[in-house]
Parts: sequence; C-alpha cells; structure tokens
Amino acid sequence: MTKTARAYTNIALIKYWGKKNKRLKLPYTNSLSLTLDRFYTDTQTEIINDKHDIVYMNQNLLDNNQNKRIISYLDTVRQMYSFNEHFKVNTVNHVPTSAGFASSASGFAALAASINETMNLKLDRKHLSILARNGSGSASRSIYGGFVEWEAGNDNETSFAVPIDEHPDIDLSILSVVINKHSKKISSTVGMESSVKSSPFYSNWVTLVSSEIKEIKQAIAKKDVQKIGELAEHNAMSMHALTLSANPSFTYFEPETIKIIQLIQELRQKGVFAYATIDAGPNVKIICTKESIQAVQTYIEQQLSNVTCVVANIGQGIQYI
Repeated sequence: MTKTARAYTNIALIKYWGKKNKRLKLPYTNSLSLTLDRFYTDTQTEIINDKHDIVYMNQNLLDNNQNKRIISYLDTVRQMYSFNEHFKVNTVNHVPTSAGFASSASGFAALAASINETMNLKLDRKHLSILARNGSGSASRSIYGGFVEWEAGNDNETSFAVPIDEHPDIDLSILSVVINKHSKKISSTVGMESSVKSSPFYSNWVTLVSSEIKEIKQAIAKKDVQKIGELAEHNAMSMHALTLSANPSFTYFEPETIKIIQLIQELRQKGVFAYATIDAGPNVKIICTKESIQAVQTYIEQQLSNVTCVVANIGQGIQYI
C-alpha cells in the first residue's frame, strides 16, 4: 500500500524574496519560518507502466498545461536520482492555491516526501529539504515543524532548511485572514524577478534580512513574542516595499489588506497583542498570543464582514499516513 505524505504550510517571519539562481531556486538571503498546523497537502505517488506522468489535484485530472510545473519537477527528480520511472500523482491541497498561503511549500514538500517513500530513496531530512527546494524554495522549510531557517547556500548541496526549534514552548498563534482565495495575478516568481531587477532598495533588503534573521533567532531563544512580532511585521512591510518600488510598480495588497493593517494598529493602541505578516498575496496572517487571538478575530470580523478568519497553531514536519 502506498503511503500518503502530509506536509504543512509555513509562514515566513523573515522572508525570502529573490533568487540568485532560478533553476536551482537558490535565494539571495536566508529566511526563517514557522510551520502551521491548519493548512496542509496530502500526496500519494505510485509507479505506473507509462512514459508519461499522470497528475490528479483535488481529484481532478490535470491537463498538460496545468501540470507543467509538477511534470518539470518530476523530470528534475528523475535526473537527480538517476531513475526512469513515471508516476501517478494524487495530491489533495487543503490550502487556497496561489493566494499567498504557501500552497507550493506544502505541495512540493509533500510530493518530495512521497517520492522518497515510493522510490525508497532513504533520504535524511537535509536531503529531503534539498529535494523539496527544487520544486519550490519555501518547500524546503516545510520538511520541519516549528521554527525553521532556510540557509541560502551557493549550490544544490548547500541550500537547505534546518530546524531552529521544532517543538517551541512559546505563546504564539496565527490568525489567517482570508480576503481572496483566487490565484494572484502576478506570480511570486515574476514578482521576485521584477523586484530584484528594478527596485532601488533591493541591496538594502539583503542587508536587512541578514540582520533581522540574527535578531529573531535571539528572540525565539528568549521566547520574546513581542520582539518576534515586531521583527516579522517590519520584515513583511519591507518586502512589500520592494514591489511598490519596482519599475513598473505593483502590489499584492487589496483595499482590505490595507484596512486589516490599520485595524491591527488600532488593536495595538488598545493594548491587544497583534502583528501582521503578509506573503505574496492579499491575505494577512496576524501573529497573536493565546490571550489576544479571540479579541483580534472578533475585532476583524466586526469591521470586515466579507473575510474568513482561520486560527492556526504551530505545526509539525513531514508525516507519513
């Protein structure tokens, strides 16, 4: 019986934005994330006697145009590990796709883990992280639970994620505010390329990330949730400043995104713990404590009737079901 691999999404607190090697998906900077327990992907792969791969997503057979990225990844894996087998891939995504919720992170981490099992590659987690990164950069981090750092590296063997604290005893929860479940108009890949090429602030971003990675690791060690929130929010706003300062300028924000940022600032003025982090999409993740999360959710839902709020806690690494 083929095992199902489950991988959870992660939210980058110190973000990765820009590739120095597009083919290997090597980032310009390290990044640091928190794996969440709410959104995940389940993937099964089985070897088939065919010269082509077959891919099902959410029980729908993908056509050649839809499955292009997955087939390309499977070709890469075949080349990396010198085998010729083709697969039937069955993946179920419990994540809004291409909406800034790291669906590709959980998706390619689950696919990598599933292939590892099916082909009996016996990869350790470092090499599983490398394998996942070849599908999606942020997938390298979803191999682990808790706080995870992706080391940028300089080649395929040196770019992988490492666990910082997989089972942190820390008072931290995430309120995901879903504004829009639709796919974004500008992909992360295109957005990154534009920011790297044309934002006059990109070199400053690289310096900033290096500094904030060190600071947030110290905050995690001290269980300083205040500092973690402050750093994560500043880093997210700095990343989105790159999109606004690109030429041509673009943004992933929608009017509701701005409104939620304002509401979070209002909550802090009232003494409620809340900090925003936003990936490449309009949806907002709010860093809360166990004490503050209900008040934050109530306030957001009172002010914005058309959003969906989902509570997420700290998640674990790859599982085999």
